[in-house]
Amino acid sequence: MKLKNSLTTVLIFIIVAFYIVAAYAPTVTWGSLGLQDHLMLINKAVFPDGQLHGVYAGEWWRIFTVVLTHASWIHLGFNMLVLFQLGNIVERYYGKGRYAILLLVSLVVSSFAAVQLMPVNQSTVGASGMIFGLFGVMLISGKHMGIDYRQLLVWIAINLVITFAVPGIAWQAHIGGLVAGVAIALIFQAIPPRQSRQRRQSVY
Repeated sequence: MKLKNSLTTVLIFIIVAFYIVAAYAPTVTWGSLGLQDHLMLINKAVFPDGQLHGVYAGEWWRIFTVVLTHASWIHLGFNMLVLFQLGNIVERYYGKGRYAILLLVSLVVSSFAAVQLMPVNQSTVGASGMIFGLFGVMLISGKHMGIDYRQLLVWIAINLVITFAVPGIAWQAHIGGLVAGVAIALIFQAIPPRQSRQRRQSVY
């Protein structure tokens, strides 16, 4: 798999592009609010336009679009670096189809955990919940991917410490993504790809 053709690379390009538009083209609006105001994840709250917004105000797309928002270049850069490093490994191992399922489920579960467990009017931004899904998958299948398991555990431990030690981080989304990744990896192990099943069947 060439990196320039990988789903990971395409996703990083899209996320960075949305951040640049939201940060440097504030006149780009959706209704009377800025772009990021309409993409970030929040249960529900009254926004500056005087209207009630959020997932539980009917704006269900926020569960998905939160991945397109970030708080700063540092936040964006760190997330994209981790996504590039881990995502390409997982994508090569599972293939684009299963990798896409992993990312989508991790994103949805992490977003759902955030809107359920965070204060109603507290917003969150970033792709970290989805990225923690990659950590969860690697916990289960990392050895098969050729990952140094001890190094992986240290990396996950450091990220969990940061998650709970640094104020303002949505730990709910991180834990939700991690749990989703573990569950998906176990499901993938129980249901091997069709090509693998066909190879086993051809032995008879």
